Amino acid sequence: MRGWWREIAGLVLPVACGGCGRPRTPLCEECGRALCGRVRRVRPAPEPPGLPVVHAAAPYVDAVRAVLLGHKERGVLGLAQPLGVALAGAVRAAAAPSAGSAAGPLLLVPVPSSRRALRSRGHDATRRIALAAAGELRRTGTAARALPVLRQRRAVSDQSRLDARQRLVNMAGALEVAAGAGRVLAEGRAVLVDDLMTTGASLVEAARALPGHVGAAVIAAPPSAFETAEAIRN
Repeated sequence: MRGWWREIAGLVLPVACGGCGRPRTPLCEECGRALCGRVRRVRPAPEPPGLPVVHAAAPYVDAVRAVLLGHKERGVLGLAQPLGVALAGAVRAAAAPSAGSAAGPLLLVPVPSSRRALRSRGHDATRRIALAAAGELRRTGTAARALPVLRQRRAVSDQSRLDARQRLVNMAGALEVAAGAGRVLAEGRAVLVDDLMTTGASLVEAARALPGHVGAAVIAAPPSAFETAEAIRN
């Protein structure tokens, strides 16, 4: 019921930009440009062992932060499409190194949220964005599909109250691949996807649970993760 009401409300209530609040547009051009910035590799500091190569579309600040929170926490479901476009760009970068060595469609595997978070929000934000990103990839000529095959095998604590080390401990061994998913995964190139990377703990666990992935893509990461990546490259 909650999800149904949000879908209807998005059609009949006044619309304002999810990034800056400008009226009569779900996302203004300026905020859209901020969301679809230059895709770069990102690395948290410290970088946890087992973290896959991660590409992000934009730093997690200002309008980008507002759009992500609007979609995930406030249920502004119309923002899933522009978020999916941003994620699609990061997925292309994540999959590019494997393009010459593997065949098949890109399989966007979202990092699952906890059951508690899903109940609180009333929708699966990461899965919704993954579906939008797969649609954008197909629209632009890349075979792709969202494949939500990762499951939580045990309860985890709220990550927001934990530091980087505690998050790694909290997530260790928490995820598994759904039974019967192996055949489908073998037909393409799996890319781990999430809306946000902070310490990297969730992506470390997702990478452990899903061997054979070609990388990871997120919409946003802290500015320091971009700065660290640039420093390492230079």
